[in-house]
Amino acid sequence: MSRISRRRFIKQATAGVAVTAAAVSGAGRVLGANERIRIGVAGIHGRGGSHIGSFAGMKDVEVAYLIDPDSSLFPSRSKQVEQKGGNAPECVQDVRRALEDKNLDAISIATCNHWHSLMTIWACQAGKDVYVEKPLSHNVHEGRIAAEAARKYNRIVQHGTQQRASDGRTNEIAVVHSGKYGKLLVSKGYCCKPRWSIGHKETEKAPASLDFDVWLGPAPEQPFHRNLVHYNWHWFWDFGNGDIGNQGVHEMDVALWAIKGATMPSRVWSLGGRFAYEDQGHTPNTQMAVFEYPHTEAKLVFEVRGLVGGKSRDSRKVANEYYTTEGMISGGRFYPKNGGEAERIPNLGVKAEPGGIFGNFINAVRSRDAKTLNAPVEVGHYSSAHCHLANVSYRLGKRVPFNQKTRAFGDDRVVHDTFKALENNLSKGVGLKLEGLTYQLGRTLEMDPKAEKFPGDDEANKLLTRPYRAPFLVPDRVV
Repeated sequence: MSRISRRRFIKQATAGVAVTAAAVSGAGRVLGANERIRIGVAGIHGRGGSHIGSFAGMKDVEVAYLIDPDSSLFPSRSKQVEQKGGNAPECVQDVRRALEDKNLDAISIATCNHWHSLMTIWACQAGKDVYVEKPLSHNVHEGRIAAEAARKYNRIVQHGTQQRASDGRTNEIAVVHSGKYGKLLVSKGYCCKPRWSIGHKETEKAPASLDFDVWLGPAPEQPFHRNLVHYNWHWFWDFGNGDIGNQGVHEMDVALWAIKGATMPSRVWSLGGRFAYEDQGHTPNTQMAVFEYPHTEAKLVFEVRGLVGGKSRDSRKVANEYYTTEGMISGGRFYPKNGGEAERIPNLGVKAEPGGIFGNFINAVRSRDAKTLNAPVEVGHYSSAHCHLANVSYRLGKRVPFNQKTRAFGDDRVVHDTFKALENNLSKGVGLKLEGLTYQLGRTLEMDPKAEKFPGDDEANKLLTRPYRAPFLVPDRVV
């Protein structure tokens, strides 16, 4: 394709409702084995620095573009590229400018969550490969469109859940799947990191260095305040997904990985709240979620505790555990349920594809074999969607007192223990009085895993997507 036709296509795609196969070939450049791969890094403040450092240090890889609405970041990050890669990158505030370059091979996305899927879709349409940070999406619908766009245009798309590239994790999951320690009953993930008050920031005019319209992108138009740029956007529904969709998506990914054959759940419910302070944030700092599947008795249980460390007696915990008919696997060891001596799990000789998460992506870009990716886009869609589904349940919930029991708990010990851990964190860890305190009990949602919809529940289905702000439109479908 010519540069002109690609520019016209991108313009049309952002204004339309469907991605059309006829609009772009999606072929991209054909790379030789030792040809230099030119990559653009989008979102360069935080995690983007790791992207720059990793790619700029690779043989025959060039960080050709730095992409960020905040131009004040360009001097320091350009220096990082020059020192590690030996070239001066081109700096642009709008990703569409970089995508017009027919010699750009890939983009690496470390922007805010609300940009992840749209940027992935645009890049696939423009014939670029994509490394996209977790979560793949800001909602379920756009994650599915991103996955379909990657397939339609034959693009290599790697998701930034880097535990998939760990030999240790790969072996651990193989052990769970082997049944050596019994049948899996519950796969549990923890995201317990300090997430204290962000306070309040008054609205003001955005800095001259920041293109706030581009920063907002597909999100609703609204005034600038300094709790958005550069990190606390995570705690606002318009841009982030709370900690379950921040740090939590890593452990959610591992928990889902352990349930053989699991894609989307058939039932989900969640509960929690934003406790201990009043601030500008929206998302819960305390949350649990339970997922069930049509093909297995195994459940996925997830626990988020943000009131840990510092002001709390509770310690942080970011981990995964696997409860089986014979005991529990945790931290590379098996703990028998009869209280016997723990043992180290065996090494089954199963390893991840080499290169780490970034190197594995570059290897796949060269080979054009998406099957060699450690964290392919479809896997990223399912893991990210679980975080979104928990939040849909939570947001449709009602306030109930802590002394009210819910039938959703059932008789699962892990579920009850998880709720008790949340209560203990609030009462013993932070010193809140549970008497008279309420939490948000989410709606129990029944899902069609294949259709990725809630049959007969228009209110819940509405939260599977969002209204998009023109011209930053995620297509309704890929055709």
